[in-house]
Amino acid sequence: MKLATLKDGSRDGKLVVVNERLTFCTDASHIAPTLQAALDDWDVISPKLKLLAESLSHDAVPTIRFHEHDALSPLPRAFQWADGSAYVNHVELVRKARGAQMPDSFWTDPLMYQGGSDTFLAPRDPIRMREEAWGIDMEGEIAVITGDVPMGVSSEDALKSIQLVMLVNDVSLRGLIPAELGKGFGFFQSKPSSAFSPVAVTPDELGDAWKDGKLSLPLHVDLNGAPFGRAQAGVDMTFDFGQLIAHAAKSRDLGAGAIIGSGTVSNKLDGGPGKPVSDGGVGYSCIAEIRMIETINDGQAKTPFMKFGDTVRIEMMDGEGHSIFGAIEQTVEKV
Repeated sequence: MKLATLKDGSRDGKLVVVNERLTFCTDASHIAPTLQAALDDWDVISPKLKLLAESLSHDAVPTIRFHEHDALSPLPRAFQWADGSAYVNHVELVRKARGAQMPDSFWTDPLMYQGGSDTFLAPRDPIRMREEAWGIDMEGEIAVITGDVPMGVSSEDALKSIQLVMLVNDVSLRGLIPAELGKGFGFFQSKPSSAFSPVAVTPDELGDAWKDGKLSLPLHVDLNGAPFGRAQAGVDMTFDFGQLIAHAAKSRDLGAGAIIGSGTVSNKLDGGPGKPVSDGGVGYSCIAEIRMIETINDGQAKTPFMKFGDTVRIEMMDGEGHSIFGAIEQTVEKV
């Protein structure tokens, strides 16, 4: 089942069920007005949505064309957005970039920050910033939406709470991060609003690609129309989503609709840093990583962070080359 939230002039949009190829959708607001409403009563609502999805697949209900530009993020705002760092290779590289050592515990205890969730960007909204000097970077990630999760849940049971899967552009302002983290109190100004894919899907839609809390497909990240990243999301993922959810729920319950992110998808190559796509590698899901590789190889970074007018596209394809979640495509604009 594939779900989306269409713009309708309200903050939270209108829930629709989308067909497999993301070409048509049907109104689901008579079942649940919003995705959050569906998640609040998922055991009752989801069977009704699945029946609607089946009817949609048989052309048995009224439909309209599905246009990704008309979609908000599946949850336009959420009660909880917690982003982990499941790909420790990424953590290691970006910490090196700012001269910080990585403790050994990072390989056994996930990092996680609590992001702002009151306003998410729509997947085709611009990234509006005041200053290029803030170091505007994209971060291509996977995220899950949970049901209610009890405090102290095991990682195995946490996997059962995953209701939906989607993609993320976790926008980061690299120029603001060092001073902010130097205060010892975490991210805030350096992590503006994120954007999520036009469509969120139930794990069963992913088939064999979803296993043991990991999504094993390449994440396509393009910058200004050129391939920038093709990292395999199921490779080098130190912590699966069950572990990330359990980490988030160690000392608190998580309410239905909580979003948990994977952190930037990142691969090593032969035990070392990866190579750009143009050099035959799988590339990177953020600019900070390639800048670190350039610093290692050449003594200085040469790839600039995003400028006004630059466009990033984040997408994932199935085995037949069809888009699973739709595309996040955003252009950086000056406020």
